[in-house]
Amino acid sequence: MRITVSGLPGSGTTSLSRYLSEHHGFSLISAGEVFRQLAQEHNMGLAEFGRLAQENPAFDTMIDARQKEIAKQRDNIIVEGRLSGWMVTDAELRIWLFAPIGCRIKRIVYRDQIADEKTAERITLEREECEAGRYHSYYNIDITDLSIYHLILDSGHWGVEGLGSIVDTSIMQLKPHEVL
Repeated sequence: MRITVSGLPGSGTTSLSRYLSEHHGFSLISAGEVFRQLAQEHNMGLAEFGRLAQENPAFDTMIDARQKEIAKQRDNIIVEGRLSGWMVTDAELRIWLFAPIGCRIKRIVYRDQIADEKTAERITLEREECEAGRYHSYYNIDITDLSIYHLILDSGHWGVEGLGSIVDTSIMQLKPHEVL
């Protein structure tokens, strides 16, 4: 089974992906973690590295191509990233996580150890705008088009256990012969 988990920064995609990976024994590929590692390797913040990626499409296309390649070669995999639902076209389950901006900003401040919420919000909105432009430019993808997703869940309403429970039920419905 191939599952994609997508959402805007701070929506909880990595947390849900880790939950699913641990509870189902699936492999996990995270575009966000790869992107963060590349930013760190270049001694740049995420927004600054995003601008570099905007100037040089090789960064994005490398991450996207690698995710597609790995997902095609493996079964029982979670592919986490903003474009995963668009890139892994044969996924049995595509999930989009939504959370209100205030909720996402609080998570980002904690996760990325940003000094304050105003700074985190500015950086996050700049990053989202930059990414949306790149996705449209590279692939003609409108990131706000959620029509490809099987599940759209509010991670501001449910924690990771609640989200995991909903997805566990979905997996059971897709593979009713397997015991979870």
